[in-house]
Amino acid sequence: MTGQREIDWQHPPLARRDGAQASKQAAAEALASGQVAGQEAACLAALRRTPGLTALELARRHGMDRYVTGRRLPSLAAKGHVHKGQERRCSVSGRLAAPWWPV
Repeated sequence: MTGQREIDWQHPPLARRDGAQASKQAAAEALASGQVAGQEAACLAALRRTPGLTALELARRHGMDRYVTGRRLPSLAAKGHVHKGQERRCSVSGRLAAPWWPV
């Protein structure tokens, strides 16, 4: 595939490689401050309470930001804490989406 980069699913990026410097700085600060770890812990705890939800359903059910669940669940999967199930219709968006399950 010309012009496309392979995604390293073991270490999902917090900012795009070709993104703005401000985005990269914000990602580094979020990681260093523990914000990313806190968000991951909150996502994992919520998923353990209500397994089998899509990222959007999980966010809505637990009052979380949809971007937090959308970003942290893949990083938790890369670390082996969660996994995706078979796609189904999301009850919030009506679109096909994979539910997430704790390991």
